[in-house]
Amino acid sequence: MTAASRPDLTDIHRGDWVDRRLPQAMRPYTRLARLDRPVGIWLTLFPCWAALFQAAHGLPGLRDLLVFTLGALLMRSAGSTINDIADRKFDGHVERTRFRPLANGEIGLPRAILFLIVQFALAASLLVFLTPDTRLLAVCVVPLVLVYPFCKRFTHWPQAVLGAAFNWGMLMAWTQVAGHVPIGAVLMWAGAVAWQIGYDTAYAYVDVRDDQRLGLKSTAILFGAHGKALIALFYGLTVAAWSVGGWMLGMSNLYAIGMVAIAAHLAWQAWRFDLDRPEISYRLFLANILTGVLLAVAALAGTW
Repeated sequence: MTAASRPDLTDIHRGDWVDRRLPQAMRPYTRLARLDRPVGIWLTLFPCWAALFQAAHGLPGLRDLLVFTLGALLMRSAGSTINDIADRKFDGHVERTRFRPLANGEIGLPRAILFLIVQFALAASLLVFLTPDTRLLAVCVVPLVLVYPFCKRFTHWPQAVLGAAFNWGMLMAWTQVAGHVPIGAVLMWAGAVAWQIGYDTAYAYVDVRDDQRLGLKSTAILFGAHGKALIALFYGLTVAAWSVGGWMLGMSNLYAIGMVAIAAHLAWQAWRFDLDRPEISYRLFLANILTGVLLAVAALAGTW
């Protein structure tokens, strides 16, 4: 692929709904919270819903559903803000992130920190609706959220830390609804971590050249030319963990059908992945929204 034909891999596109519909003052905060790129919200939310369905063995109470939905939105947005604060000196040198508001100077560090405090305060306000054990579990994830943006400086496994934090709501859902976290639920969470390592590694291949130049680390850099096989391996671990975990949680045959659909979808992703086509890596990352939908639907159907 020539330089002229190589697609622009930026994740912010000028002239979108943020530029067209929002006041100038709101735009950098909207982009800082990734509200213009909500894929991460969905990838956090659907596994959380799946855990709620399994813990309630059906539909959970409306309050719990609303609280966990808002929590996924706020914590993912706060995590994005922390990430951009930590990476503000790197993002301007990475093709995909060069237009982010802290990297291009649309917003300064003091205002970004103040915005982060507001996000954390809003998320903390949801604790009043949780049980004491769930509140404690919620506090335990904060160090993971804070340390993740710095992991790429000292480990090739930031995707694993992100996966643990991103899917922490699955464990909280069980504590909130059932009052305990069974082994099957821990396996479901572990499967979600493996899933995230898989799809976030595919996503990391978009940045691999820039990350190497900047001295940063990722599973994509670690896996190198073996990325296709290792992404397939983590997707296989995902299906195995979700299948065994669902069986331990008493899911019905409908859940097994859902696992077959997820296995087929992830196998297609692994087959489609191409080390030399970073734009495909980005599309495969987006395709995991469907994986999350299938998981949530399978979890709900598995209670019938």
